[in-house]
Amino acid sequence: MNRTRRSGAVTSRVLGLLLVCALLASGSARAEQQVPVYPGTIHTRIGNDLVIGGEYYRLAYFTTTDPMKKVAEYFAKKWRDEGYPTVVEGDLENEIVVSALFTREGLQRGVVLRTHAGKTVGFTALRDLWSRPPKTPPAGLVKLEGTVYSQDLATRDDPGGSQNRTSLVTGELNDVQRRVDAELGRQGFSPVRNTVTKLGGGTQVTMEHARKGEQVMTTISEVDEGMSTVLQTWVGSDRPDAVPNDEAVRKSREAWEQEQKSQAKKGAGR
Repeated sequence: MNRTRRSGAVTSRVLGLLLVCALLASGSARAEQQVPVYPGTIHTRIGNDLVIGGEYYRLAYFTTTDPMKKVAEYFAKKWRDEGYPTVVEGDLENEIVVSALFTREGLQRGVVLRTHAGKTVGFTALRDLWSRPPKTPPAGLVKLEGTVYSQDLATRDDPGGSQNRTSLVTGELNDVQRRVDAELGRQGFSPVRNTVTKLGGGTQVTMEHARKGEQVMTTISEVDEGMSTVLQTWVGSDRPDAVPNDEAVRKSREAWEQEQKSQAKKGAGR
């Protein structure tokens, strides 16, 4: 019973975090449309146009010394005065979400507000309600049995063709690692390197797999007893850094083999 409660609590926390990320990313694919702007602040774009959960998004963030409720009231009043259906959600103390539907343009604008270090942090978002990207399955990204939640993310105009998947999976770290490795092997990917890191009393495993022209980086962490997160990034052959992917894989594999030889020599010298 306690384990069920713990797993449920962790699931809620992780899902809540991923949901906030999705809310932050309420962005549009149309270049002429802008994210919401709060007067007197500098808005910093987060990435380019994104594809999250099969929809186009654009987002940015800003900070202000104005109280969170004042910022929320500004957006709510502005959009309602303009005649758009507007909703205010959240506990109004720790977080406020204001969103509005721009039905004629087929857009949804929103802002997620939180307080941090005495300031109000706002994540403004624009979501395209009409356009949809082609439904192509993410290459090399696995979805395991026992997956509680999975979220895909891709950059719409990323020249490197990268795709990302974040998953919450039922299973101990070693078991999840074994299943990810087996699924990637089934897809024709070969292991390149494997790193185990101790972080804050926990363990994190990072794996790199490759097949011709493609790489998959997988990071697995155990967030609670019987529950792990799997973060994956797939990179195609047209890399953003202009390095041919096969060459990058070769160098990575050589570095890993050299590291293993070095560790073996140290062990033999003891």
